[in-house]
Order: sequence, then structure tokens, then C-alpha cells
Amino acid sequence: MKKIEAIIRKSKFDEVVKALHDVEVYFFSYWDVTGVGNEKIGKVYRGITYSTKDIQRRYLSVVVSDEFVERTIKAILDTAATDNVGDGKIFISSIEEAYRIRTGEKGNDSLN
Repeated sequence: MKKIEAIIRKSKFDEVVKALHDVEVYFFSYWDVTGVGNEKIGKVYRGITYSTKDIQRRYLSVVVSDEFVERTIKAILDTAATDNVGDGKIFISSIEEAYRIRTGEKGNDSLN
């Protein structure tokens, strides 16, 4: 099992949700976040420079079985990208075990 954490533009959230559902990933958590990145370039709109750190972001946390990792990452990459600075990041980490509290199921069975 893997935990996929993604920080994406809030404006791309609905598209990412649809893409995740299309690859049969239905459960995840998300939060509205702000942060500071490495971007040195601001966005210029009508002669005013805006910092890209001020773009609203959404933080997604998804735990999937190993067979869903690549399709989940691809779905996020394909839909969250705008080809502009500040599109976000994806982080992958291993999950040792998972339990469904209601039934006591564990492992991959707890994810479905």
C-alpha cells in the first residue's frame, strides 16, 4: 500500500476528482492549504506582479493498493498540470498497514 499526497491548484480540484473516479479511486481526504515554494517568478496580470505562493492550493491524501499507484499518479499529473509555475507536487510513501474501524478488516481489504 502507498500513500499519495498531492498539492494541487484549487482550480484544478474538480478535474482531478473526476480523473481519480475514472481510474476507480473513490476515497481520499483533502484540505485547503497555503504554503511557500521555491518560485522566483511572479505572475504578471495587468502590469501587477503577483506571487505564485498566493495561489490557493488543495492538499490531497490518498491511500491505495500497489496496483493503483501508477494510475493514481498519472490521473493527478494529467489533470493537475497547467504547465505554469506553481502546479504543485506529488509525494509517495509506504503504508505498513491499514484497518477499517467499523469491520476490523485490514490490509487492501480495508481500502475498498
